[in-house]
Amino acid sequence: MAGNVDLRALVRTIPDYPKPGIQFRDVSTLLLNGPAFKKTIDRMVALVNPDDFNLIAGIEARGFIVSAAMSYALEKGKVMLRKPGKLPGQSVSIDYALEYGTDQIEMHVDAVQAGQRILLVDDLLATGGTAMAGAQLLRGQGAIVTQALFIVDLPDLGGGAKLAEAGIETQALMAFEGD
Repeated sequence: MAGNVDLRALVRTIPDYPKPGIQFRDVSTLLLNGPAFKKTIDRMVALVNPDDFNLIAGIEARGFIVSAAMSYALEKGKVMLRKPGKLPGQSVSIDYALEYGTDQIEMHVDAVQAGQRILLVDDLLATGGTAMAGAQLLRGQGAIVTQALFIVDLPDLGGGAKLAEAGIETQALMAFEGD
C-alpha cells in the first residue's frame, strides 16, 4: 500500500457525510484524473491472478466503474450487483446494514452458475456490510467468493476482519486509519 501514495493524495475526505461523524473517503476525485484512474486499474489488476476467478462482480455505483475497467483489462465477464429495481430480468436480492443505515442489492438470478469463482470489487471497504451482502448474494446462487478487492480500506471499521471470518481474502490499494 505504501507504493500508492500518489493515488492516495487524490482521494478527498468529506467530513460529516452522509451523517455527522462519518469521514467519507471520496474516490470520485481520483477517478476524475485519467492517468491516475489508469494507474488505479493497472495496480488493482496486478494484485490478482486471473486464473483464480471466472467473473468479476462490481457493486453499484463506484464499484461498477472499477470492476468494469478490470473486466475489460482482464477479459473477464462482469456481474452487476445493483440497487433495487434497476435490473430488467428476474432478480434475487439481499438486505444489509450500513454504518449509516440499511440498503439492498440485487442481481439477475442467472448471472452466475454454481461453482463459478467470483472476484468481488468495490471502491471502498468500511464495515464490510455491502461487500458481505454482495458475497452472500453471489454465494446464495452457488458462486464461490474467496477474494475481494478495493481501492480504499478503512481498517479501523472492521470490514476486512468481517470478510476474513467469512473466508474472503481482501486487498486494497490504500488504507486510511482512524475512520
